[in-house]
Amino acid sequence: MKTVQAEVPEALYNKAVALLNEGWRRDEKDVFLEAIRRFLDTHQSELMEKNIREDVEWGLHGDD
Repeated sequence: MKTVQAEVPEALYNKAVALLNEGWRRDEKDVFLEAIRRFLDTHQSELMEKNIREDVEWGLHGDD
């Protein structure tokens, strides 16, 4: 497990705390782990497509 420190806008943090207060998550760590997991899951194909397009562009035109 890695430890990550981040500055979070107060409004975003307040939304996370609201979820905790409503009982949707057990602690702050759980809220932010879920947020990161969902972000990565929803952006994975977008990132892969971007990398493939860059590789194809380089293969067709190169950097020279």
